[in-house]
Amino acid sequence: MIVKTKIFGEIEVDESKFLTFEDGILGFPDLKKFMLIHDEESGGTNLISWMQSIDEPGFAMPVLDPLKVCPDYNPEVEDELLKSLGEIDGDDILVLTTVTVPPEIEKMTSNLRAPFIINTANLKACQIILEDEKYLIKYPIYDVLKGNKE
Repeated sequence: MIVKTKIFGEIEVDESKFLTFEDGILGFPDLKKFMLIHDEESGGTNLISWMQSIDEPGFAMPVLDPLKVCPDYNPEVEDELLKSLGEIDGDDILVLTTVTVPPEIEKMTSNLRAPFIINTANLKACQIILEDEKYLIKYPIYDVLKGNKE
């Protein structure tokens, strides 16, 4: 299938790799289908990927594995919040958080409070809001990312 995107142009994708958010994502309840786009040329060393909406070609957001910037990231999540993901094996979970890149790149942050949880076995996904205030909405990540590139 060819997907038209604002940022990446036309991309050929396998529909079987689409992520499905049954309830959409925060602020965008109608956006239910997404795909992850990785920088193939980085050889997997790029920490930031993109979550591209299939429903809205102009909507894509940078995401990353929160463990890459916050090694002790291990929020407690009630099973009820993950019910829409189906049966989950611990090895089949992928957690991603959004990245915000302001004009002053040194102020780049990741939202550790509202992660995306993906069941990689069936590609069902959800976004949850954590109650634990130790996980910041604007967790600074610039210095960590810069350190990983050196």
